[in-house]
Amino acid sequence: MIDPATLHRLGFALLFTVLAGLVIFVRMLPFGPMTGTMPPPDLILLTGFAWVLRRPDFVPVLLFALLIFMTDLLLLRPPGLGAALAVIGLEALRARAGLMREQPFPVEWATVAVVLLAMTLAGQAVQAVFFAEHVRLGLALLELISNIVAYPLVVGISVFAFRVRRLAPGEHAAEARLV
Repeated sequence: MIDPATLHRLGFALLFTVLAGLVIFVRMLPFGPMTGTMPPPDLILLTGFAWVLRRPDFVPVLLFALLIFMTDLLLLRPPGLGAALAVIGLEALRARAGLMREQPFPVEWATVAVVLLAMTLAGQAVQAVFFAEHVRLGLALLELISNIVAYPLVVGISVFAFRVRRLAPGEHAAEARLV
């Protein structure tokens, strides 16, 4: 028989996969020309960040990397670069998840904003070094702003709709109450 904690983690990994598939599906729908509008936030990335800061065991790194890589391919972004930067950002936040438990939300939001900024600048630098065709810096910064602005909404939905809450200080993932 499967341990209830393991089943709970697998259920959230499946939920994360379904949500990512839904986001990809909606992003691929032909809504017509959207020139001059704000780029949409990367909801898969933001959900992964929000979940890993609350429950690091809910977001397996290989699943996250695969979903971001598939998103890169389907949305015609440079394959691999976004996934690599997203995994680095996710693991940087995972390493700080224990410290972030005791911090208020604005500190978490600022930390995620710094990680997103570092990912944006690193992506622009790598593409410039290799003379790859890349998104203009202004558009990349607009996407960064939309990600930073959307993060509290993603956290709110994660906490209130999906019940992805932080572990209490001293509480281990295996001991967490399964809600």
